[in-house]
Amino acid sequence: MPKNLLLIILDGVPYANWRRYFGCLEGWVKTGEARVWRMRASLPSMSGPCYASIHTGAPPQVHGVLTNAHIHRVQMPDVFGQVRKAGGVTGAVTHSWWSEFFNRAPFDMVRDIEYDEPESASINHGRFHTMTAYNHDNQATPCDADLFATLTSLCARFALNYGILHTCTLDSMGHRFGHDCAQMDHACAVLDAMLAGFLPTWRKMGYEVIVTADHGQSLRGHHGGTGDDQQDFALYYFGDAQGPAQDIVLDQLQLAPTVLKRMGAPIADTMTAAPFLD
Repeated sequence: MPKNLLLIILDGVPYANWRRYFGCLEGWVKTGEARVWRMRASLPSMSGPCYASIHTGAPPQVHGVLTNAHIHRVQMPDVFGQVRKAGGVTGAVTHSWWSEFFNRAPFDMVRDIEYDEPESASINHGRFHTMTAYNHDNQATPCDADLFATLTSLCARFALNYGILHTCTLDSMGHRFGHDCAQMDHACAVLDAMLAGFLPTWRKMGYEVIVTADHGQSLRGHHGGTGDDQQDFALYYFGDAQGPAQDIVLDQLQLAPTVLKRMGAPIADTMTAAPFLD
């Protein structure tokens, strides 16, 4: 394939926190190794609907994941399937909902927690976490460094053309503490530092990298609605493509066709938004 690409999704990080606390990412922007834009989530700005929109390029009202209570196999073309059609190898280190949306549902913890299926028309190599028993006081999230290492291992072992990583750490922290607090300041900085330990490795392995979120979050730890704090987040791009001016606000529905265009995979007819990278 023309390009290999990794999509890193840090769940629930509002735009202001990206630009204020992710000093490592911002340092690469300052030196010209990365570019950053503001992106706006689909509505409702909930996790499940946004996951499905990220990969189908369609709004929730079309792909059918209307809330976090609507977890099912999405019956639309998605990034995994389109990359597979082009002969690429796909991998995912994510919350289990991604497996249910784009591979098979319902999620069987024993069968689906880890699999390698070279002939799959969707996800070839999956490593998932369920966050079973998650609540306000128990985040039930794995360590982000472990997730980054797992993705790196899949890339090295299976020569992934497309890989996605998704972590809920900051979303869970935001729900618990809100965003105007010392705990969240520190959590953002820690995740930024963990990510910085792996980004140069991924670039040396030949991957373009996109780091972004699924939605924002309010100061009181809420998302799902229409406020800029709930909908808007940053998108960082590491690669050699040209993109729009920095003051352009990107639409989340542009992400799927952009990834496929960069990889040289076919863009599905249902992905009608314009790619934002040349």
